[in-house]
Amino acid sequence: MKKSYKAEPYRIKMVEPIREISKDKRIELLENAGYNPFALRSEDVYIDLLTDSGTGAMSHEQWAALMRGDEAYAGSRSFYRLESVVKHITGYDYFIPAHQGRGAEQVVLPKLVKHDNMAFISNMHFDTTRAHVEIAGARAIDCTIDECFKTGEYHPFKGNFHLDKLRALIDERGKENIAGIIMTITNNSAGGQPVSMANLRATAAIAREYGLPVLIDGARYAENAWFVKQREQGYKDKSILEIARETFELADIFLMSAKKDGLSNMGGIIAIRNDKELYREVQGTVVPMEGFPTYGGMSGRDMEALAVGLQEALDEDYLTHRMDQVRYLGERLKEAGVPIQYPTGGHAVFVDCKAFAPHIPFDQFPAQSVVNALYLESGVRAVEIGSLLLGRDPDTKANIDTPLQLMRLTIPRRTYTYAHLDVVAEGVINVYKKRKTLRGLRFTYEPKILRHFTAKMEPIG
Repeated sequence: MKKSYKAEPYRIKMVEPIREISKDKRIELLENAGYNPFALRSEDVYIDLLTDSGTGAMSHEQWAALMRGDEAYAGSRSFYRLESVVKHITGYDYFIPAHQGRGAEQVVLPKLVKHDNMAFISNMHFDTTRAHVEIAGARAIDCTIDECFKTGEYHPFKGNFHLDKLRALIDERGKENIAGIIMTITNNSAGGQPVSMANLRATAAIAREYGLPVLIDGARYAENAWFVKQREQGYKDKSILEIARETFELADIFLMSAKKDGLSNMGGIIAIRNDKELYREVQGTVVPMEGFPTYGGMSGRDMEALAVGLQEALDEDYLTHRMDQVRYLGERLKEAGVPIQYPTGGHAVFVDCKAFAPHIPFDQFPAQSVVNALYLESGVRAVEIGSLLLGRDPDTKANIDTPLQLMRLTIPRRTYTYAHLDVVAEGVINVYKKRKTLRGLRFTYEPKILRHFTAKMEPIG
């Protein structure tokens, strides 16, 4: 494993001050937030690794593009500019903007649910996708390879579908009860892990055999393409765009939170390959739920910035630096003995909190305990990806257990330096040294849907 890391492929033109508040103040603020860092004010966070969704820095070209925004309600020039870029990258016939990924999900997923007892199968659903599947009356079934759950062991594509299990699930439930196959790239809940082109191709072939629609949940499709180029035989000489296009050829529908690999603060994408009837159905639903089809919840200036950002995200120098930042933080933690999902994937380092705090039961949320301890230690805000996020089984209402109780240290794009990551590493390492003192949590308020965003909690004991 090389130990050199690519320098930032940009120079800083504007700065935003950040400040570190005292530990006593952080203790007070976290208690007031109900031990849920989502409720903290941003000015009370020193280094914010809660999410990479819309939190990155835009380029000078994106800021210039904002001034071209056409805010016409219908037929905006900015829409047609964005549509051209989306069609160029995906090769799909139809495009509709949405305000973000969950806006795309809420109008598309219900169209595929034709009757009761249907399910979507994914290599792993993320939180909003799972929620929209369940709101649509279906069930979300995960189907990831076993290597994904062996966090300390190397596998180049831990985000892959388990192909034998996928076929067995379809046969068991009946193809008429499968609403669609969702390829999540990169696989966020698995640790930002990539999916190989060979696995995507085999998954698509199974779906075609059974006549099932294939969706790409591709918030980080460019990062996945970079991993394919680096790790998969036959792709080292292909461009990121060529790999992305090959990926899109395998699916029927592309849904994207463009706040990630769109390098923008707001935006979502619905792209449909060639199903005009589905496009018309979705277009009709977008109007009452998101907005007129040529703005879909986005301003003209946001569409302009996204059109530029989608192209910048395909730059290999940018992607190499981004992945090196993730790798740098991961290697610092691994060398200190902190258990992480290895190798690091894209966009974040995922700390294995089941191994970090094995004394805390899953339904007392060990990863949330570690997240809170990190904020108290260093003012760094991270996020739990585990049983708190997964919520309750829609049928039994019991808390869902998962072998992946993860703390996600999510790195915003083009925002922090390696020195900031040193602060993060030192904070995590210090918490790890005191890990036996960590306590579990219980609810004082539990929302019914996407509870991790707004729940209130308190330490046990």
